[in-house]
Amino acid sequence: MMKTFTLQTPDGVELFCYKWEPTGTPQAIVQIAHGAAEHAERYDRFANFLTDHGFVVYADNHRGHYKTVPNLENAGKVSADSWNGMVHDLKLLTDHAKQENPDLPLFFFGHSMGSMLGQHYAQEYGEELKGLVLSGPLGGLEGIDQLVAATEQASAAGGRDAMSELFIGMFASFNEPFEQRTGFEWLSRDADEVQKYVDDPWSGFPFSNGLVEDFIKGGQHLWNPANEQKIPTALPILTITGDQDPASGGGETVRGLVARYKANGVTDITAIYYPDARHEVLNETNRDQVMQDVVDWLNQQL
Repeated sequence: MMKTFTLQTPDGVELFCYKWEPTGTPQAIVQIAHGAAEHAERYDRFANFLTDHGFVVYADNHRGHYKTVPNLENAGKVSADSWNGMVHDLKLLTDHAKQENPDLPLFFFGHSMGSMLGQHYAQEYGEELKGLVLSGPLGGLEGIDQLVAATEQASAAGGRDAMSELFIGMFASFNEPFEQRTGFEWLSRDADEVQKYVDDPWSGFPFSNGLVEDFIKGGQHLWNPANEQKIPTALPILTITGDQDPASGGGETVRGLVARYKANGVTDITAIYYPDARHEVLNETNRDQVMQDVVDWLNQQL
């Protein structure tokens, strides 16, 4: 059963959070970080699958997202330095989960933008993790220095709260290889799952210039070679990717990320590429297999 609660951040954000508990004694914690322009309630099916296998699950809604902002008019709008704020929010939730379960190991699961947050998190706090799962991961962005300059210019010209044309264009470009029924076919082959996303006002909303600027700068930081080398070499890592996921170039940037981690000495990294699957592998037609693969991997680490 899903429970909700809030945590107060040091800079005054009321972070909306979730907890799913198993019926018996949990064997480990899984902390979920959702992606851009969505929310943690979309992970209810996966969280319940995890609780059925003995895990207690925590998640938050990031800054600028559902219930961490007061209304839809403020969706995608954030104060300055929101990327680092989100990383610190995740650590706040980790500390809460560990306080409630002091003897349990903790796994971090991040999807899409959440996978980027997970990469950054592992650079700062990786020693505290039992394992890291990156779903629909982004392993880099071409021309990121130029993108940073473009986002800074957009924020300066239009203001941080103005809607980001860059973000809208990015999502539109992801759907170009696919059918154009809703514009979000790039997420999954399952039309019903895509329709749920389309029908949810708190999914697929545009980001502000400020949030896109902070997001791109976050990527610039976490993909810096010196920062990637901060990830503990003994940290077990699992990546789960659809081989038709346009966000990673069909897995190309994930393969680059895995290669870099291995070159940095990471000794335990497993990469799974699902044939024909798209971006949201947890909402794909083969989602039962994906969820089982994740649980099997988690259990292997215990």
